[in-house]
Amino acid sequence: MDIFNKTAEAIRVPVGAGRHLFLSVGRTGQISPKTAEMPAVKALIDNGSIGIKGIMASKPKRSKGSTQHGAGGGPAPGDGGVRYTGAR
Repeated sequence: MDIFNKTAEAIRVPVGAGRHLFLSVGRTGQISPKTAEMPAVKALIDNGSIGIKGIMASKPKRSKGSTQHGAGGGPAPGDGGVRYTGAR
């Protein structure tokens, strides 16, 4: 979820486990939906210090039959493999 600072000063948003998200004036940040349910974050939303823009976009899921491979999956086609040089 995207959150934004609606105050005229920088604020610290608690995100759990003793960590904080620092938001400058007019800046945005991202928090998880679980963090947005925390009482301290709800209090900041209720008093108007921060606003929520929406839900984070999830990563697209691959189908099981996908044949795409990422970079570094072996030698390129027609490369002929690794060529060793020097003394052996």
